[in-house]
Amino acid sequence: MGHGQSCKKKKFTVEQVSETEKKPVSLEDFQILRAIGKGSFGKVCIVQKNDTKKMYAMKYMNKRQCVEKGAFKNVLREIEILADLEHPFLVNLWFTFQDEEDMFMVVDLLLGGDLRYHLQQSNFTLGAESVRLYLCEIALALDYLRSKRILHRDIKPDNILIDEAGHAHVTDFNIATFIRDGEVVTSVSGTKPYMAPEVVLCALDHTHGYSFPADWWSLGVTTYEMICRMRPYDVHSSTSMEEIHGLMHNTCLHFPKHVDRRFANLIQQLLSLDPKTRISSIKEIKKHSYMESVDISAVYNRQIKPHFIPSKDQLNCDPTFELEEMIIESKPLHKKKKRLSKRNKTKSILTSQISKDEEAMQICLGSIQNEFIVYNRESELEHQVMEEKRKLWEEELAKVVS
Repeated sequence: MGHGQSCKKKKFTVEQVSETEKKPVSLEDFQILRAIGKGSFGKVCIVQKNDTKKMYAMKYMNKRQCVEKGAFKNVLREIEILADLEHPFLVNLWFTFQDEEDMFMVVDLLLGGDLRYHLQQSNFTLGAESVRLYLCEIALALDYLRSKRILHRDIKPDNILIDEAGHAHVTDFNIATFIRDGEVVTSVSGTKPYMAPEVVLCALDHTHGYSFPADWWSLGVTTYEMICRMRPYDVHSSTSMEEIHGLMHNTCLHFPKHVDRRFANLIQQLLSLDPKTRISSIKEIKKHSYMESVDISAVYNRQIKPHFIPSKDQLNCDPTFELEEMIIESKPLHKKKKRLSKRNKTKSILTSQISKDEEAMQICLGSIQNEFIVYNRESELEHQVMEEKRKLWEEELAKVVS
């Protein structure tokens, strides 16, 4: 009886700790260090969390611009997808929060820059072993995404980030989508030079849809670009879908003499026009003769040291991002707190004076405020630790009682 009372009190304490509600994460919990990138309506900066001193990348998206471009659903879907993912070759999500102006996503910080940045450097070259390692790392990420029923839809060098040790990570799930068993995707999204033939056919209404092999085609184009320093097909954003279809069916793939024939064959199988015959899994990649000497388990565990290590003496991105944020940007992030405080003090416009467009905008902004998903991986991990402690305690209790 005495044991039971003592243990019951201890159990209550554990549950009480695990259920303690922490103060929600906000911009005030981070120190903003510098801007490192931007998109059509989002920007990225390096931040440090005040309590843990850990460094992250923080993407912030203006709510009004999201409304104007109809992009909020994409942001919401990206958060929903990333909150359920964790993989060594993905850029993993840590926190999400919002304020009056922006939505924030805090993710792994990878200081090696994106693959596009490096490919554009005149003195940059990747050897076959480096390309093969990146191929394997990205393939492992795609295989994991397929197990989660996720189609990325925008695999390209711009969305492959390199960490300080030289490993590749897939990022940007802005147009990713979930595929249920037996279903296909019918909406056309992606970047034209990396679109699979079946996506192009879908755009031309010549097929009923596409599925996971589309990402592996994009991986094939990216791999070709890494080893050949050019894309396999002369496709640009202005190229029509009809022209792209013609190029794919009328262009023979050529490889420089330095490319191993077996590697060229592997890339050709990734670039099979027919998704049914295309390499579309890590299992199929492992079977290829060019991969005989590769230990995929060692790749997964990051035990293979990359040949290319990004420079630690410089920030591997365009330095103009920071200049634009500090000088050109009309609403710089580092002045947000002062700006919002001033705005709240001067809000005196009567509802009757607001234009219909602004009234509609306020309704949309209100919807974003209510529908936005707040996420905290740090709290989830703490909860998992508490659950493990609780289970261990219960096991000890069972031993004592028996």
